[in-house]
Amino acid sequence: MPRSFNIPAWLDPRAPLGWLRLLVASLALANLVAAYLLVRPVGGSPEELRAQVSNLRSSLRLQRGGIERTTALLNKVKTGRTEGEQFLGQYFLARRTAYSTILAELVADAKDSGIQARESTFTIEPVEGSDTLQFMKVTANYAGSYANLIQFVNKVDHSDRLLIIEGLQATPQQQAQLLNITVKLDAFVRDETGAAAAGGGAP
Repeated sequence: MPRSFNIPAWLDPRAPLGWLRLLVASLALANLVAAYLLVRPVGGSPEELRAQVSNLRSSLRLQRGGIERTTALLNKVKTGRTEGEQFLGQYFLARRTAYSTILAELVADAKDSGIQARESTFTIEPVEGSDTLQFMKVTANYAGSYANLIQFVNKVDHSDRLLIIEGLQATPQQQAQLLNITVKLDAFVRDETGAAAAGGGAP
């Protein structure tokens, strides 16, 4: 009758040669694990790991490029906002001083040009889509010669303010070489209180 094969007894270190059999079995198991890891290493094969590294590098380059573009765009927005505020501060007059500032400049330009300033009217109109920006429309009357008028227009054109000559009319007087002059100007006003109501009449 064949004898039964008892594995635990066969590997029992207390049995004759048991410790040797246990060592051989352990080495065989370790070799199997090592062979498996060699064929299928943890994390993938070398080719797969290289592909993963390449993909990660490409993703990192794309992310860096996106960050650089976003940073550049943010800097442009900041620059545009700063330049816009500087432009508004330089060329858009505060409403509380707009009348006196424009009137004083026109009177000075007329005096330097040798023409006589007469009555002027000012009206304020809102800028569509804005609660703080407005148009100031000026109608100013003068009397003088054609040469004086040319000097006056040149001074207005080179004003530090943003003044736009919308229209100009000159009709001769009965006296020789003198003109009745009507100039229509546009200026720009910022209403820091946010009021958008229109006003009229001389200041």
